[in-house]
Amino acid sequence: MSLKIEDYIKPGRRAHLVGIGGVSMAPLGEVLHGKGVIISGSDMHDSGTVAHLRSLGIPVTIGHLPQSVEGADCVIRTAAVHDDNPEIAAAHAQGIPVFERAQAWGAIMRHYKNALCVAGTHGKTTTTSMCTHIFLAAGLDPSVMIGGVLPALGCGHRVGKGDTIIAESCEYCNSFLSFAPTVAVILNVDADHLDFFKDLEDVKRSFRRFALLVPEDGCVVADRDDENTMDALKGLEKPMVTFGLTEGDVHAANLVYQGGFGRFDVMCRGEKFAHVELSVPGVHNVRNALAAAAAAIQLKVPSRAVEEGLRAFHGAGRRFEHKGEFHGAQVYDDYAHHPQELRALLTTVANLGYKRVICAFQPHTYSRTHELFDDFVEVLGLPNKVLLAEIFAAREQNTLGISSKDLAEKIPGAEFCPTLEDVTARLRALAQPGDLLLTVGAGDIHLA
Repeated sequence: MSLKIEDYIKPGRRAHLVGIGGVSMAPLGEVLHGKGVIISGSDMHDSGTVAHLRSLGIPVTIGHLPQSVEGADCVIRTAAVHDDNPEIAAAHAQGIPVFERAQAWGAIMRHYKNALCVAGTHGKTTTTSMCTHIFLAAGLDPSVMIGGVLPALGCGHRVGKGDTIIAESCEYCNSFLSFAPTVAVILNVDADHLDFFKDLEDVKRSFRRFALLVPEDGCVVADRDDENTMDALKGLEKPMVTFGLTEGDVHAANLVYQGGFGRFDVMCRGEKFAHVELSVPGVHNVRNALAAAAAAIQLKVPSRAVEEGLRAFHGAGRRFEHKGEFHGAQVYDDYAHHPQELRALLTTVANLGYKRVICAFQPHTYSRTHELFDDFVEVLGLPNKVLLAEIFAAREQNTLGISSKDLAEKIPGAEFCPTLEDVTARLRALAQPGDLLLTVGAGDIHLA
């Protein structure tokens, strides 16, 4: 008999969250605490997030100790925590049910009238943030779960009293298949997370299963310009709205760029719905905005809120985030870690008028670097200068014997920097007035 998490996250029950300081675990703890569940948690490091949770009366232990799970009715873990974790092992030994974070979010979503779930290989955090700005502008008091920091919230989550939850929905380990979307946004489908998925077809199957979660009175919002998305959803018997740059149920008209920032009319089934002036650059953000607008239209958000919300959005944390100036060069940081994300970033900045673009890139995971090696070589030829930090291991061991040095040898003029200190030293030496210095990657490159 399979256990239902709903039976364990009721008022008065006790849930222990392993990795509670994480970007989607912390809001989960806060939401469950607000619903009367008795919450405790653990994390590897003290942080501002941990301090905030403690201020709410949630005890958090630093370090993973077997005794931390004692007295818990259930344990909820982040995807990064495996069965060999001392707390998880202790829970199994004591017969305490262990659930995944995504299962808990899925259970919570079922209590909302609207669950707007934003999925896609690229652009999830930005589009979820755009949706959040739109719903805040409409005064709809949404609950929000984002896999990054949104400056308007000061964090990556929000606990609202409205009837809508907006959630970034990640395909890795099929996490989003535990969700309960009423509106499922699919921005794009690409070969990624190939340490989990077998190949692109396997990724497509996962996104199709995500779309099938939508109820008959719900809606799938999908990018008609993305061939893989359309293939994944072919013949799908669910209500669907498409968006695209020039075609689709929702599309852009009269698109112009001012200083790299898109200005356009949002057309919905042939009629002008809104006029949007973006505060984030690039054609990829026009697409993200169209997706957010299409979702808002489905949930009957007024055009004024779409216009105001998108104008007020200046980017999420680590998404082309301005960090300052050095020797007359502008310094930006970005989370891009897939070749397609890099291409979107690097083609956008190429049109912003800088003398040189100097990109310090840190590949993320050995498997991604190995599987997409040629794509990385091609796209990293776009900037004027590339510095390559060593691969960020994340959850992996280097069984492939691969290094960023291998990339550097294939990219003309590229330099391999074994440590972050080396990256910092080279950026300092290279920086000149009029340059754009970019630190890019999903690891700790932003510390360089």
